[in-house]
Amino acid sequence: MYPAELLVNLLHSVAFSGSSDWFSLFPIQLPSIQPLFATVAATDTPLVLAGMLLSLVVIYVSSKIGGELCDRINLPPVLGELVAGVVVGISAFDILVFPGTGEDGSGSLIMTLLKLTSTISPEAVTSIFEAQSEVISVLAELGVIILLFEIGLESDLKELLRVGPQATLVAVVGVAVPFALGTTGLILLFHTPLIPAIFAGAALTATSIGITAKVLAEIQQLTSREGQIIIGAAVLDDVLGIIVLAVVASLAREGTVEIGKVVYLIVSAATFLVGAIWVGRLLIPVFESVVEGMKTRGQLLISALVFAFTLAYIANVIQLEAILGSFAAGLILAESQRRRELEEQIIPIADMFVPIFFIVVGARTDVSVLNPFVPENREGLIVASFLVVVAILGKVVTGLAVFGQPGINRLAIGIGMIPRGEVGLVFAAVGSASGVISKSLNAAIVAMVILTTFVAPPFLRLAFTTSSATAEISEEKAE
Repeated sequence: MYPAELLVNLLHSVAFSGSSDWFSLFPIQLPSIQPLFATVAATDTPLVLAGMLLSLVVIYVSSKIGGELCDRINLPPVLGELVAGVVVGISAFDILVFPGTGEDGSGSLIMTLLKLTSTISPEAVTSIFEAQSEVISVLAELGVIILLFEIGLESDLKELLRVGPQATLVAVVGVAVPFALGTTGLILLFHTPLIPAIFAGAALTATSIGITAKVLAEIQQLTSREGQIIIGAAVLDDVLGIIVLAVVASLAREGTVEIGKVVYLIVSAATFLVGAIWVGRLLIPVFESVVEGMKTRGQLLISALVFAFTLAYIANVIQLEAILGSFAAGLILAESQRRRELEEQIIPIADMFVPIFFIVVGARTDVSVLNPFVPENREGLIVASFLVVVAILGKVVTGLAVFGQPGINRLAIGIGMIPRGEVGLVFAAVGSASGVISKSLNAAIVAMVILTTFVAPPFLRLAFTTSSATAEISEEKAE
């Protein structure tokens, strides 16, 4: 067996050994990719690796170009990575495309280059394209798992627990207000039927913790009071998002809500987060002694990743998101005496995998739904305008829910909750696949996700910069 075939088979087993974080919760059958590697002939297996390597070259080059350009104009580099993903994806150059966007590989520039540089048969193009795309998708999921582990390491568990009540209130307000405003507005202003309106309202509740956390880390505000409240609220938003999506999916499928599943998700989420952190903190001395007893290279990093992936696996198995497990692992190991050493060692791993996640998010985003010159888009854009306003205001007001924190930057907290990112796209995908929402409403949700994702990072930086400048002026006047 070729080494490449071993790698592909390994990644295939990872990709299809269990259900995906979000989609496993819902019996709605989304357009899913079957185990594609079985359809790839043994002679074509090395070409899957070749396609994956070309994809990684595109991802790394585009992420650095986008990040560097944004950094030079004082914008968050993560915004540059998202924009770079859009440029190389289905919206522009069709370099990095995925089967879920309706592609069969024939229009992919990567597959075109493979055909020019190898003896790939026309019949094998689609299967190779789907296989290498699935590998990249798995690496993207691994990227966000590592990102949340890194964010957990950089967070302060004591501070996070201290701001817990505020973060909880911010999360609840951030779910309730957009959902209520969005659902009611769609029904009253656009005469949208009840269930589609509920689905669109539910999509407004999401918050992309990956995007917000990356921006906070870049502007060195992750450990600030505002940053900890945002992170805590975003984590709770993720849990609440899973529950909301389970409810609306059940409503769309059967017209009723499965109370048992909702109760299970609430109990399992609370038990996992509290239990994992409590037990994990008790096991820190054991972790440190095991690491001290090892003599081989990478003992600290590998042990930490084993711990993080184990908690991510447990979270996934109990139908939560894997990133919740990796974030909890980071929080726990942040209490270790070797925290600083581990932070330094995880940085190059994150630099390798995290850009894959952001480029893939951008590449999968079809910004053509924002084109007003396409007649089919116009109805969706009108609805999207309303959804964007609700999406922004519904999260900005969450800052007003913070109590007992004098002098805190409430605007920054509200802006930090705005980006919907990949989480919002999941809502749109579930609604579209179930047939509940129309094409125009689906386009409106996608447009809302795109705009909130790209608007939030620069405004979050601006909110913190403005607050710092104001504080400095006040101090000078006081002197």
